[in-house]
Amino acid sequence: MANMAQAIRMALHYGEEKLGVKEIFGEDVGPPLGGVFTATQGLKTAWNSPLDERGIIGAAIGLAWAGQRPVAEVQFVDYIFNAIDLLKIAAVGSWSSGGTFKTPMVVMTPTGSGIHGSIYHSHSFDSIATKLHGMKVVCPSTPLDAYGLMISAIKDDNPVLYLKPKALLRTKGEGLIPGEPSDERQLRDMIDAPIGDRSQWKPRWPDLQEFEIPLGKAKVSKPGTGVTAVTHGRMAPITLEVARQLSTEGAGEVEVIDLRTLIPYDWDTITGSIRKTGRVIFINEETEITNFGEHLIRRVVDELFYELKARPRLLAAKAAPGIGLSPNLEYATTPQRPDVERVLREMLSEP
Repeated sequence: MANMAQAIRMALHYGEEKLGVKEIFGEDVGPPLGGVFTATQGLKTAWNSPLDERGIIGAAIGLAWAGQRPVAEVQFVDYIFNAIDLLKIAAVGSWSSGGTFKTPMVVMTPTGSGIHGSIYHSHSFDSIATKLHGMKVVCPSTPLDAYGLMISAIKDDNPVLYLKPKALLRTKGEGLIPGEPSDERQLRDMIDAPIGDRSQWKPRWPDLQEFEIPLGKAKVSKPGTGVTAVTHGRMAPITLEVARQLSTEGAGEVEVIDLRTLIPYDWDTITGSIRKTGRVIFINEETEITNFGEHLIRRVVDELFYELKARPRLLAAKAAPGIGLSPNLEYATTPQRPDVERVLREMLSEP
């Protein structure tokens, strides 16, 4: 089965062939590397830009306003901060022009911790991204979701910020992408570039099929009645693993909701689950102060207070300026599996 980087690559190829994508660009996006995580390897319209995040975002805006559907990459989300004003321009263009200036562009960038990238390669961007009103924000946790969300992002007339969890780009999914060969070795031989000389290499793409995941639709990864766990990105598979373990032990049933899209978020799915369980926790790896989950807790308290059986909770990263290189420092800063298990056990047992 495809890993997430391969899934994104196949979605971008489908975009080139079927959806009118003519420009895929960013730092090391083109040959020979094909992206620092190989998510753009072998794509015919991929090219290398200068190391200039503002130039990358500015070029994407211009291409989108000229009628194209570009896909631009910022190599790590840690380096997107100097282009926030341009992202804001992209986000408000359609609204401020009364719909005249549609901005069908995708900005993809690896986000989050989990690769021991230290202070300059471990940032999360969720909370800042959700303040760019007018821009849609997605963050997949499985290869199939990554494929479907990318196709929907390319087709959308609004700018979409596509956050790729760094720690999940090599993880494999539980389901095949439509058109993907069932033998993962065959897929690797078809679309992964060889190590060494790649000057004569060309990918052999499978017969990929269109598969869309609507932007703004969450996924119930596991149903449950004891507590609702709302998560996304790197923390989604961790939360799901813990929920399955607790169910097997008979400790309680956790309903796991994978947001997939942060803006617009699926409030109907969240509220339906909370009305069933009466308990909710929001789990992500963004720092705890001004966390996106805090907004969701505020809305829960405003609209569902009298349906709660226990206080809503947030499990997030500590409010530190960055993440240290040592694994011990990273584990102490961002939520890990034992943290998820501890807090879910506490919530399931809370009177």
